[in-house]
Amino acid sequence: MAKAFKYGLKGITGYLEPAERDLLRSLIHDVISMLQPEDRDGQDPLAALIGLDMDVAEPSDRAVKRLLPNVMKDDAGASLEFRQLTERSLRETKIGALRAAALDLDKDEIVLTPDAARHWSMALNDVRLVLAERLDIQDEEDAEHVHLMQDWSQAEDVESYLALVYNFATWLQESLVQAMLQSMESRR
Repeated sequence: MAKAFKYGLKGITGYLEPAERDLLRSLIHDVISMLQPEDRDGQDPLAALIGLDMDVAEPSDRAVKRLLPNVMKDDAGASLEFRQLTERSLRETKIGALRAAALDLDKDEIVLTPDAARHWSMALNDVRLVLAERLDIQDEEDAEHVHLMQDWSQAEDVESYLALVYNFATWLQESLVQAMLQSMESRR
């Protein structure tokens, strides 16, 4: 059974069972594949190098759109312009954090530096955003309904299984954030 992240002499540590590590690794790889930018023939290499993507469009997948939202709800043109200038680098940053977290899953005990903890926090947040979209969590009431699912033996369908996975990722992220706060307080 997983042990919550905690701050101690070694830094921020946590423990995950092999099945839990495999589950997280799979979720992380799924999110990476969702964020992986398309390779386009004839793309200007200099534009790609500096992060410009003039052919980008608003994502059609709701989960990807939750990861890469429009910056202005009421101005599609300004949102598209901002997306063209920033989306490639945002995707790369998210993928980098997800990959860094996945590398730590090769060990039984996870020991995180401050940078690794930040990557983990970003990765868990992105995993949770995708799961929340797949579960159609739109408000506090939806979240409370999902939170009621706590018993793995009750997982009878995909939605209940996803709810359990979402709750696990939420618990893990909450423990990580608490450990990060303790780490910051000890440095004062």
